[in-house]
Amino acid sequence: MAIEYAREAAPSPVEVAGLFRRSGIRRPVDDLDRIGRMIANANLIVCARSAGRLIGIARALTDFSYCCYLSDLAVDREFQRRGIGRELIRRVREAAGPECTLLLLAAPEAREYYPRVGFEPIPNGWTRHREH
Repeated sequence: MAIEYAREAAPSPVEVAGLFRRSGIRRPVDDLDRIGRMIANANLIVCARSAGRLIGIARALTDFSYCCYLSDLAVDREFQRRGIGRELIRRVREAAGPECTLLLLAAPEAREYYPRVGFEPIPNGWTRHREH
């Protein structure tokens, strides 16, 4: 089955939450209002669809000049290990532009994946965790 990739302004919170559930990514999938805000406030979203069904998403925030933060990369478990995540990342990089550094935070179980798709670990990052 063909996979179609496209930038999308606003996939629905219901379908994004469903994809997050099917992918295994830890996100507030029972809080559709929060998922909706996550979508609305991202300025670069690339989706992968199979027969119209959302099977992958890359959600990012960027200035298209210097920095791009890849906040979510999720692929439906049924479609993993087919290069969909790699292609979503490629399309985010392409859209953000060659002047942008692409940054992300990885869940422990995903740390093995990112070096295989061209990311390098960095020692000079910090975080302040959310309250909720």
